[in-house]
Amino acid sequence: MNRFYLDVHALQTVPPSNLNRDDTGAPKTAVYGGVLRARVSSQAWKKATRDYFKAENLLDPSELGVRTKKVVEVLADHICDVDPSLAEADALKLAAEVIVATGLKIEAPKRKSSAKEGAGEDDAAEVAPQSKYLMFLSARQLDGLAHLAVEGAADIKAFLKDKDNKARAKQIADTRHSVDIALFGRMVADSADINVDAAVQVAHAISVHRVENESDYYTAVDDRNNDAEPGAGMIGTVDFNSATLYRYAALGVHQLAANLGEGLREDESRTTPVRRAIEAFVRGFTESLPTGKINTFGHHTLPDAVIVKLRTTRPISFVAAFEEPVRGDQGGHVAEASARLAEYIPDIERAYGDEDSTLTWVLRVGPNTQKLAGIGTESANITELVTSIGQAVAERLEKPA
Repeated sequence: MNRFYLDVHALQTVPPSNLNRDDTGAPKTAVYGGVLRARVSSQAWKKATRDYFKAENLLDPSELGVRTKKVVEVLADHICDVDPSLAEADALKLAAEVIVATGLKIEAPKRKSSAKEGAGEDDAAEVAPQSKYLMFLSARQLDGLAHLAVEGAADIKAFLKDKDNKARAKQIADTRHSVDIALFGRMVADSADINVDAAVQVAHAISVHRVENESDYYTAVDDRNNDAEPGAGMIGTVDFNSATLYRYAALGVHQLAANLGEGLREDESRTTPVRRAIEAFVRGFTESLPTGKINTFGHHTLPDAVIVKLRTTRPISFVAAFEEPVRGDQGGHVAEASARLAEYIPDIERAYGDEDSTLTWVLRVGPNTQKLAGIGTESANITELVTSIGQAVAERLEKPA
């Protein structure tokens, strides 16, 4: 398959907020272009995108996975679904043996607080073992492992001593990947042969301008206080900033198709699941929002502008357009940021791009983004944008290599 990429760029303004905080509780920052910028980590937006897949039903649950240390418990639930006659304790034992057969290492949880509240020491000792790290498994992989466990339930240890059965366990864990695993990858330290290279790279979002974190001093009043009891029931501080962010993600379409591999449905063309995954990603990445301190700040915004490029050359971020920070002398940042992109994109594409093979789409809101109007084909709304991108990707996938 020919290599080609999807670049997603967005300008998004957030009001006072703390989307992604550091170990001190302050919003994350970075120095770029010699000045301090607001920053939202790639992990924060990847998690927000994955959550958006579920929250907005962008993908069927069968196309998604679960990332957890509690893989034994999760697999035991699937085993009980396959064979409801099994007791929970027996399902947990089967699950533990099958998980080990895939090459993963499990151990007793270090904290017994995961035992049910009020359980005694004997009950706490029965807490299911966990993997040493977060493990990403698709719904179809869990179903396959559950059926394998039930097949060998009579004597699971002897069943898995058979080399063929053990190989089946590992094969099940490394095929029929969910869309989120195919997109964001999977790293397994103890069993590198079932690693999955991520099809998506997400940049840390940074502000296009200089920022300074601020601190909000707040108080809470005790509702039961009377006039003789003045003062606050609680006081505290919370750090925040506000920013116009430049966001970027690069998706290797060829890598996504390879990762989905055995996950493609038998009743669909090979392009359909890839198109569905790409449309879900573009929409999910565009519309999702990290929820750090969201109850405190209610920072619900959407991008002012989204630019998507489908290209055969290597991915290209446009962050260098903001190496010199936007000053915002007129009281805002979106208009100047849009003008910077409108000037920078044609220059970088002329120098390094391939005009004949590159497609560009733009979705923008309001007069401040007017200068981006000529950058590419304008979409009226997000649905039109993702549909157009999905169609273009499907057409390229169907072309002979």
